Amino acid sequence: MFFFLAALTAFSVGMISMPILIKILRKAKIGDTPGGRKIHTSFIPSMGGVGFFIASLVAMSIWAWQFPLPDIRYLLGAIVIMFIVGLRDDLIEMKASQKIVGQLIAVLLVVVASDIRIKNLHGFLGFEELPLLISYGFSAFVLLALTNAFNLIDGLDGLAGTMSMLVFGFLGTWFLIQGLESYAVLSFTFLGGILAFLMFNWHPAKIFMGDTGSLLLGFTQGALIIAFMEYNAGLPKDSFLQFEPVFTSGIVLMLYPLYDMARVFARRLSQGKGPMTPDKSHVHHFLMRMGLKHNQVAILLGTIQFSFILLIFLMEDISDHFALPVISAVALFLGYWLDKVTVKYVKRKVHKQPRVLELRTRVPKKHKPLSLDTEKLKSSKINLN
Repeated sequence: MFFFLAALTAFSVGMISMPILIKILRKAKIGDTPGGRKIHTSFIPSMGGVGFFIASLVAMSIWAWQFPLPDIRYLLGAIVIMFIVGLRDDLIEMKASQKIVGQLIAVLLVVVASDIRIKNLHGFLGFEELPLLISYGFSAFVLLALTNAFNLIDGLDGLAGTMSMLVFGFLGTWFLIQGLESYAVLSFTFLGGILAFLMFNWHPAKIFMGDTGSLLLGFTQGALIIAFMEYNAGLPKDSFLQFEPVFTSGIVLMLYPLYDMARVFARRLSQGKGPMTPDKSHVHHFLMRMGLKHNQVAILLGTIQFSFILLIFLMEDISDHFALPVISAVALFLGYWLDKVTVKYVKRKVHKQPRVLELRTRVPKKHKPLSLDTEKLKSSKINLN
């Protein structure tokens, strides 16, 4: 009940503050205008991440003080830093190098100061405990990858919010069951804030989250997933909801963003482009080409993500050596099938449309000879000089 009230508080604050934020952003003309790679048709305020960040912050300040917050104080500080990086990028666009430096500061605060890192591979691929420096480097790389993978899927009304809602809902429940209350209250307050944001971001969206929101959510989810993996690995084998495939269970929670990032990067590199070159090759772009609407795409991809989370429950007693290849094979098959279906649909659609450059034989029309009545012209007032 307590954690439900924390989520409800964040939701209420978000519902109250979001309309005010939308009005302020509209007046300040801060948002996305249509054109280029944008798929919306009118000006939409951005920086919606400010709304659910404030909502989560208010809820945490009300409900979280009675829990042992010192174990996540550096994580909270890192979340604030990542929020500032996203806010700065939305207000004044940053260079990629500047953005990475800002992200690294937050990442190192989590990995080094909070000690939220991957310490042991538990026999996966023959590796056990990692040396300290390798653990720091590997954990920082994973957290950066999760953060930016989530940032890349924020291109459709309701999609990023739906994905993060599933992750925070799962993690909050799992942390609560395992008695990790400080992590649980953080997850549930973000869940409440995201639900409020979705009320305004669902198609047709009244506001976007921007980098302020997508970087914040990707980073927070990434840090909590790494914490989940480590605490899960430390549980006794007979514990309730102890997942044997440690890494597979963590990967599944961010499977769609990771798959989409790997797919997009592979396509761009195969075409001779840079991996960060913007285009419309994301999964949600392909589904839109098939005629699906924003809300239909968000529901479809959210359902697929939820199905993978359910699948990991069925594989909770199976090792990573079997679970990870199975999950990867299913994800790759679905992606391959999606590409085939989309290309087939687009070809059929193009075939039905008239060809723009088609050469057609034109029959010249017979024109009637012009006849002039000279008598009428003489009597008219027209100046014939």
